[in-house]
Amino acid sequence: MSDAPTRERAIPNSPPRGSWTALAVLLTAQAMGNMDTSIVNVAAKTLRDDLGASGGSLQAILVAYTLVFGILVVTGARLGDDHGHRRMFLLGLGGFVLASLLCGVAPDATSLALARAVQGGTGALMIPQVLSSIQLMFSGARLAKAIGYYSMVLALGVAAGQILGGLIVAADLFGYSWRVAFLINVPIGLVLLLLARAHLPGSPPRQRLRLDIIGVGLLGLSMALLLLPLMFGRSHGWPLWTWISVVAGAAGVVGFVRYELVLLARDARPLLDLRALRSPGTTPGLLALWLLNFSFAAILFPLTLHLQTALEYSAIQAGLMFVPYPIGFATVSLTWARYPQRWHARLPVVGLVVFSLAAALLAYTVHIGWPVPLAAAVLALAGAGMAAAMSPLINQVAATVGPGYASAVSALMSTGSLLSSVLATAAIGGLYLSFAERDMAQSATGITWSFALVSALLILATTCAARVWHVSVHRTTEPAAQSD
Repeated sequence: MSDAPTRERAIPNSPPRGSWTALAVLLTAQAMGNMDTSIVNVAAKTLRDDLGASGGSLQAILVAYTLVFGILVVTGARLGDDHGHRRMFLLGLGGFVLASLLCGVAPDATSLALARAVQGGTGALMIPQVLSSIQLMFSGARLAKAIGYYSMVLALGVAAGQILGGLIVAADLFGYSWRVAFLINVPIGLVLLLLARAHLPGSPPRQRLRLDIIGVGLLGLSMALLLLPLMFGRSHGWPLWTWISVVAGAAGVVGFVRYELVLLARDARPLLDLRALRSPGTTPGLLALWLLNFSFAAILFPLTLHLQTALEYSAIQAGLMFVPYPIGFATVSLTWARYPQRWHARLPVVGLVVFSLAAALLAYTVHIGWPVPLAAAVLALAGAGMAAAMSPLINQVAATVGPGYASAVSALMSTGSLLSSVLATAAIGGLYLSFAERDMAQSATGITWSFALVSALLILATTCAARVWHVSVHRTTEPAAQSD
């Protein structure tokens, strides 16, 4: 059996005309999808007061998007590969705009939760096409530059959602309060649809294959079993059903992988092409990215709570406190591709070490009372470290697997990032709250223990990045050795 996918696209030597406009469209859509995972978090109190939502209804509103997105994102990636990334992106974007409108005009909590679920499903169709399309439109130095933009949007979307959500709720535009957070997607999405139709390159005609329905069902059920207890477990005191659900979900994922491997052995078309993981460096690269995303969420959640509770910052003040982070991230993310080529492979290792150091410094900054100038400098350092790791790692993984596995890599990154974020909120957030909820004076202690664990996980991620570095060096020196 060939190691290459059965249907690879031809990649032009130079990007198609209008590709940078297409990139702007893709990244704006990615930003909308990312921000909508968090934009309602800061509006939770306003939602409860306006709609009279119960605690359970409010939880359903907050998690419906993430849950449905996590269940369907791999399927969305496969549909893009089979039916064309442009077509699925347009379909997903159109559905996302309609779902956002439904969210904005929802008359009650139940309607809003259902609209959020639809929004998550259409986002799962739209988002995987972004990285896949980038890999297919660009190559070489242009791909590295495009991925720098992509990783910046990917990493900062959640934080931007919190800031934007706080600003929108506080502004109460036209008296629509939280509804503007959803309605703003409608005019932006309509413009994106027009631009995407004009500039997003289409895929070549291809044979239509039957979707792996068993794989879809098995993975969807497994993801639901994993995500539900992680989202609801802490608020319910981690009853027995949450642990049973996690174990069953993990077993389901194992079963899904085995089933997909059986399909590959039969030369059938699986939902997720696991041959992408055969390329040296791909698995440790993805693991490093997942741990990096886990660490980001593990810092963002407890620190936001500490600022708003222990230090009594408003939602807007807490959101603005994080502004140095995207400044540091953007500075590195937008410039790393211009660094000498010999630096690129080692940047993730350096970046992860810097990020680990920044996590420890943040804990120290909390303990000495959060002096704003020092806190801003440390947050900027953390953002720079994350960017130095994230952008080159995504580029290295994309270059290693090639465009033939673009959809598989996009699906693995999206699913892994989502799971790592939810797990970080449940595990590290739970660790922090075990101190802070017992005694708010212990909030700084909770930060210390939480960020110490984050630093340790970032060291593990560093070893994974070092493995990718080793593979990269070996790959570049091997042709020279052969030519001798």
